[in-house]
Amino acid sequence: MLNARFLPAFSAALVLAAAVVVAAPAAAEGEFKPLFNGKDLSGWVNVNCAPGTFTVKDGIIVSTGVPTGVIRSEKQYENFVLELEYRHMKAGGNAGVFIWSDGLTAVGTPFCKAIEVQVLDGRETESYTSHGDVFSIHGARMKPDRPHPAGWERCLPSEKRAKPSPEWNHYRVTCQNGDLKLAVNGKVVSGASACNPRKGYICLESEGSECHFRNIRIAELAGTNPKPDEIAATAEGFLPLYTGVDLAGWKHDSGHEGHWKPSNWTLTYDGKSEAQDKNLWTEKSYGNFILVCDWKLSAEPKPMKRPVILASGDVKTGDDGKPVEVEVQDAGDSGIYLRGNSKSQVNIWCWPIGSGEVYGYRTDKAQSLEVRAGVTPKKRADKPLGQWNRFVITMQGDQLTVVLNGQTVLENAVLPGVPPSGPIALQHHGDALQFANIFIKELKE
Repeated sequence: MLNARFLPAFSAALVLAAAVVVAAPAAAEGEFKPLFNGKDLSGWVNVNCAPGTFTVKDGIIVSTGVPTGVIRSEKQYENFVLELEYRHMKAGGNAGVFIWSDGLTAVGTPFCKAIEVQVLDGRETESYTSHGDVFSIHGARMKPDRPHPAGWERCLPSEKRAKPSPEWNHYRVTCQNGDLKLAVNGKVVSGASACNPRKGYICLESEGSECHFRNIRIAELAGTNPKPDEIAATAEGFLPLYTGVDLAGWKHDSGHEGHWKPSNWTLTYDGKSEAQDKNLWTEKSYGNFILVCDWKLSAEPKPMKRPVILASGDVKTGDDGKPVEVEVQDAGDSGIYLRGNSKSQVNIWCWPIGSGEVYGYRTDKAQSLEVRAGVTPKKRADKPLGQWNRFVITMQGDQLTVVLNGQTVLENAVLPGVPPSGPIALQHHGDALQFANIFIKELKE
């Protein structure tokens, strides 16, 4: 029995709850358009999965769950009603639908910045459920319709309505002006407001187990011209260079086996390849391009003395003429070779100068002062050891720009004599590290 003094608040809550259910605008049947044609994956783009991760069979999108990753819609959406059905083929399976997603995955993760509508089976705790949780991931923001018990940006459903594996479930996701409401099997149970971004891609997630999707359709609603900072980042034509399951697209050498190792969404290297050429090269050559690559040095760091490099590219020397060195925590060395040669290498290391320099040109005294200074990082932008870093490397003509963790460390650095094209390599330097989220976009001359 309710205490009388709580009745006004309780009544107000009922009115609010009713408003939430009614607030989701109904789209007329004629407004809906298929987002999946039932035959193939036309209209969808593979972001970071293997070619066989998502396939179509008997009018169903089948996700193997391997590797962890996503496919996305070709276009971005702002206000809409999305309907789909899903089923897990294994008890305890995991997947998801991303709303207002970025076009590429976030740094050091196989997932995009987005609002996730959870597609989970048979797992129940006080913090999450298998009945339609809605939550923000990797930099997205939202206000849950109900406070989460741990204070997370996650809305737990008001009612448990999802059917267990292998039964089909129906989701209806209504998105308007940054508000999101999720109906599970016919009733609104969770949602959020003040979502950012509030325009972006729609993604289907693969996460470890087989999941099926069908009857995916969308009805777009009138837009409101969101601000640039409310719109998800576009994909800009990047293609994955790593499948997450094998080394397809990279030159095979039996000596790499067990050393350059696909590990789900990460590519792990133990520093011990037995191949004659221990570097891992792409099969294809590239001329002008933008390369995105995440990396993390994974060896146990050790204190080491390393030289201080001046903005000119020269080693700083003391009054005695000897190099000035400082102690750093050093976890190894690697890099990325551009256009088929080691001289045009974008360095990964722990030196005070930071990653991103082009060692082969900086140390070449035959190069002009301008060239050597140009390939010397303007700042140290590395994350602390143990954290993921992201390179965005632009190579056009003989000019190189390197952005590390959002900071430009080299800008239009000139590499005289660099080949016009060639393969890209992940460098062997005898140290352990991981790579992930390797994407490329080829540029015109």
